[in-house]
Amino acid sequence: MGKLMVPKILVTNDDGVYSTGLKAAFDSVSDLGEVTISAPAVQQSGVGRSISIFEPLRITKTDVGGIPAYAVGGTPTDSVILGVFTILKAMPDLVLSGFNIGENISTDTITTSGTIGGALEAASYGVPAIAASMQVLDEGQKFDDPRDYQRERFEAGIKVVNRIARNVLKRGMPENVDLLNINIPFHAEEDTPIEITRLARKIFKTDVEERRDPRGRPYYWIAGDLIREEEEGTDVHAIMQKGHVSITPISLDSTARIDFSEIERYL
Repeated sequence: MGKLMVPKILVTNDDGVYSTGLKAAFDSVSDLGEVTISAPAVQQSGVGRSISIFEPLRITKTDVGGIPAYAVGGTPTDSVILGVFTILKAMPDLVLSGFNIGENISTDTITTSGTIGGALEAASYGVPAIAASMQVLDEGQKFDDPRDYQRERFEAGIKVVNRIARNVLKRGMPENVDLLNINIPFHAEEDTPIEITRLARKIFKTDVEERRDPRGRPYYWIAGDLIREEEEGTDVHAIMQKGHVSITPISLDSTARIDFSEIERYL
């Protein structure tokens, strides 16, 4: 009899290698295969799919709660690239990015989140990818030290991700799906309903605050309140209004699904 192949799973995030969310992500897939952690050495939220092409990258061996890990001096995308081509030297069977501390819902975050960015990089190689995020009720927690976030908040999410990851390894991704974006509501329990959703248009009502430094010169903070009400069927509605788990299938192909003759009128 041939030797059974053990799935290779790569875990990354954008909150940094020492985040409690990363340890929770490891726990969610630790029984499914051989798990390797390659994650940013420091906080990298909001960098999207940014890649470091003007400076060298370093890898430092470390541990996360006693689990061996590789800390990469770069972005989540860098961490996936080095994880695949330098650490594993092979394509993994699955990449899990998360758990992000803070929900990643709507087109706002799908295009700016480092959590999503790392998963999309894996998906671009044809590797099945999952991004997992936890809702926070206090927006300030997204910017606190991720090492201090309560471990117990992830328990329901760990079970959801384990079940989905197990099925992805068994069946592969659905046709035309490159990434499953999973968001867990703050008060999730084991029996919290799960919705398959589409992306809402926005989650942030963007604003800019102008302030003055001690010399009277202006500087600016990009800010804005959350949009908490959206159409039924969107990820924002599922998380913010119903408190349901949201799973959104994402495709790398952002081509608009229209009759191309509509564009020819502009030529």
